[in-house]
Amino acid sequence: MSALDKIKKMLKGHEDQAGKGIDKAGDMVDDRTQGKHAKHVDTAQDKLKQQFGTERDQDGPSRG
Repeated sequence: MSALDKIKKMLKGHEDQAGKGIDKAGDMVDDRTQGKHAKHVDTAQDKLKQQFGTERDQDGPSRG
């Protein structure tokens, strides 16, 4: 079982919290880089949400 499979198993039933954590981490990266890589951060957030089953955008449209 891969590490990603283990993480998915742990997050099962907690998709909303995982999505919030992904958003919070992305916002922190944006803050620390002063938004220089916002497009890449948004892409990474979207891909992580797809992987963990949290595709719904939890705070409206992207800030892109």
